[in-house]
Amino acid sequence: MKIRTDAVCKEYQLGRSTVHAVRNASITINAGEFVAIKGPSGSGKSTLLHMIGALDQPTSGEIWLGDSKLNDLDDSRLATIRRNEIGFIFQSFNLIPVLSVFGNVELPLRLQRVPAQERKQRVEEMLHAVGLTQRALHKTEELSGGQRQRVAIARALVTRPQVILSDEPTANLDSKTGDEILDLMRRLNQDHQVTLIFATHDHSIVERADRVVSILDGEIIDDRRMGAEPKLMSVG
Repeated sequence: MKIRTDAVCKEYQLGRSTVHAVRNASITINAGEFVAIKGPSGSGKSTLLHMIGALDQPTSGEIWLGDSKLNDLDDSRLATIRRNEIGFIFQSFNLIPVLSVFGNVELPLRLQRVPAQERKQRVEEMLHAVGLTQRALHKTEELSGGQRQRVAIARALVTRPQVILSDEPTANLDSKTGDEILDLMRRLNQDHQVTLIFATHDHSIVERADRVVSILDGEIIDDRRMGAEPKLMSVG
């Protein structure tokens, strides 16, 4: 799925001050690309990611997912897009503590009304892929931080989305597990043309990406394909 932002800005009011979280961000991401958006804390990378994922609306500018202009859609249609077309992986996990590991991964398939037997098969496949088969019936509160992140990753991938958005997906993982998860998502990207967009500080992610977009003070300052010369952006 092709993604395009056109002169996107996001502003917040903080008392009497206006915070410019994202400034005039224009970027086109083609289907199947693996893009790392990097920048220091507070640079605007997470805000940009949230707007691309229809979790937040821009103050101005346009955002397109495929043929859908997100600015023109109501809450119901945006929710449908988030449920069916986008997988989210965030630092905070957002797992449901009353559900088992299996139940957390299965939940989005229930929302999509996938038949029970297919749900079971797909959940088992994903738990095996992230190394949590033996933890399927455990509650998430019984897991380590790294294991919880793997549950969140399995839940994002189980719907077979066209786009995966992730904010620091390896932050709570040891290096070995992080590398295994990144390899898994890279295979998904290559085998099924799933578009991956990560906001990250992790050099392991940056090194694996096809393209690295640098953002500073809300502005895209650099956009390069790995192995290519940087394409510096005009700012100011």
